[in-house]
Amino acid sequence: MHPTIEKLQEVVAKGDESLIHELLAEDVRFLPPTYYKTWTGREPVAAVLGHVGQVLSDFRYRRIMGQGRDWALEFQCRVGDLDAVGVDLITLDDGGLIQEFEVVMRPYKTVGALRDAMNARVMTDARFLRFRDALS
Repeated sequence: MHPTIEKLQEVVAKGDESLIHELLAEDVRFLPPTYYKTWTGREPVAAVLGHVGQVLSDFRYRRIMGQGRDWALEFQCRVGDLDAVGVDLITLDDGGLIQEFEVVMRPYKTVGALRDAMNARVMTDARFLRFRDALS
């Protein structure tokens, strides 16, 4: 398994954006499951993923599939009292850092709860006033 994918398994549920930051390419693209926008850049993506790690509970990867640059990491978690399953679709760059990180997740009700929890967190993090301009 690729070292970046191994490290990602260790840090994603911790919600520590500094640990996530070191795994991301400078121009990483993050496609969340909660809306159809893309976050671009290491700093905003690390901040978003840090918040996500604090919103999700009982997070664990169930299966890891892939090789080379392309990976799919199947997970299960909870948002509040709601269960969810999903897949992190990861593409690595030539240097082995995460270039693209797309999340697909179900059920719809849990995705909605994640969206609401993330919106509440973002409203209290002044950095996101700057980061919203990074949305493409």
